[in-house]
Amino acid sequence: MESQSNYDQLNYFNYFTEIEEQYLRRRGGGLLLTTLDWALIETWKDAGIPLEAALRGIDSAFDRYDQRAAKTKKVNSLAYCSQEVLAAAEDMKEAAVGVAVQPASGKSSAGQGFEPEAIAAFLRRNADLLESAKLPQSAGISVHAVAGKSATTLRNLAQETESKKSASRLEDLERHLTVLEEKLFAALLAATPDEEIVNVRAQADRELAPYRRKMAAAQIEQLQKQYVHKRLLEKYGLPRLSLFYM
Repeated sequence: MESQSNYDQLNYFNYFTEIEEQYLRRRGGGLLLTTLDWALIETWKDAGIPLEAALRGIDSAFDRYDQRAAKTKKVNSLAYCSQEVLAAAEDMKEAAVGVAVQPASGKSSAGQGFEPEAIAAFLRRNADLLESAKLPQSAGISVHAVAGKSATTLRNLAQETESKKSASRLEDLERHLTVLEEKLFAALLAATPDEEIVNVRAQADRELAPYRRKMAAAQIEQLQKQYVHKRLLEKYGLPRLSLFYM
């Protein structure tokens, strides 16, 4: 049972990589994923969309695209697949397939990089980046203090991970990292001038415009939030703390 649990966790943390590879393969290579694409994958993950549903939806969307007689525009965003992904997730739910599915690529969970030593190194590297980042200043808000506390927590988690010599509690660790990142993002959001946030949201709106018909309002709102989140972290050179980014 423990072996199966480890496999399911590793499958869970391969979510981004599997989707990225499937999309780029069906698209025919070319550009890497955009900020909007990564944000969209995060909304699927947060919404509990099974990996298999995402992969099926991408295939369905490109199968439909390939059948079009006139292909005047190339698929430039993962958002093109959004409707099909949601439909595939609904089909799986109705069929009671569940969310604990196997990776479609058939990759083995062995050697995926989630050994305790690798995780500890990832946590310490992120702690270093938090401590060296040039962060915004704002009256009453100390982003530096939040980043410093987060760095200390990351080093403690790294030490605990190494001492246990086990990656069996990856999901608990991921929850802890999510809390740290949410606190950091909240501090950044509060310290960043409103005009900058407005500009980033406007950019998100422009990139989302061609795909609004394919998404529900709640999904668009969540995607905008993720987009702003990623842009702020990129602006200040801050790392993503999630194990998805190892």
